[in-house]
Order: sequence, then C-alpha cells, then structure tokens
Amino acid sequence: MRHILKQFKGQEHGPLVQFIKYGIAGAVATSVHILCFSLMAWLVLPCLTSRELVVQLFHLPVPELSDSARATRAAIDNGVAFLFSNLTAYLINIFWVFKRGRHHWVLEVLLFYAVSGVSLVIGTTVQTFLIQHYGLTTTVAFGSNLVSALLINFAMRKFVIFKG
Repeated sequence: MRHILKQFKGQEHGPLVQFIKYGIAGAVATSVHILCFSLMAWLVLPCLTSRELVVQLFHLPVPELSDSARATRAAIDNGVAFLFSNLTAYLINIFWVFKRGRHHWVLEVLLFYAVSGVSLVIGTTVQTFLIQHYGLTTTVAFGSNLVSALLINFAMRKFVIFKG
C-alpha cells in the first residue's frame, strides 16, 4: 500500500496509477471548465434554458433564445472556459502526471493546446449539433463534449506530447 501511495506523490508511477492521476487531474480541469462555462452561460452570454437542472434548482432567470442563438452562445462560452481549464490541465499534467522532455517546452505547450483545441472543436461541434438539431439541453450537450475531450486528450498527451 505504501508503494502505491508513493506513486501518487511524484511522477514515478505505473500505468494504472498514471491513468488514475490523469483522471483526477482531468476532474480538476473539468471542474474549472464547468465552473467557467456555467458562469459564462448564466451571466455573460446566457444560453441556458428553463429546462436546465441548475436553473430549476436555483430559480435562475434565463432569457428565451432560439436553439440557434443558444448553440452559438454555448460555443463561445465553451471557448472561454477552454482557455482556463486547459491551463489548469497543463500545469497539473506537467507537475504530477506526465514526464516532460519529449519536445522543447514551447513545442510542448503548442502541442498541448493544439490537441486540446482539436478535441474542443470536435466536442463543440457535437454539442452544437445536439442543441440545434435535437433541442437537447445545454447541460446534456455539454456532457458529450466532455466525453470526447477525455478520450482524445489522454491518448495524445500520453503518446505524442509527453514522455509517457
């Protein structure tokens, strides 16, 4: 047990512990993303509907918007949240999950943001499609965005950006 706990303190770990650490790091970054997205979706560029759980629980005022306007605003809100959550993810990844050094640090940062950007575009496209064509709630559509990002980002970070 002591050996397993030791793996959580530094960057020397087996594949299972690394994946668990990545999951924890991802949960922190995802929490930052959700918080930023939610604040943007509620206060800055509103795109929530009266059907959202958070709106119903807290009796939040939300404007009536077309699905098209809501989808556009949700995409912008998602982009802003991406900037903050991706910085969080990068910092946790370089200090706790992966080993740096496969690339020069500038290229590493560029690759990190590029991969995350590609997964953001894919996830946001799916999110926008689900809102526009199926009228899904922003929350459900946003969830599909998170799942696609998790799968793409782990594989690329582990095998392309960092040293395993």
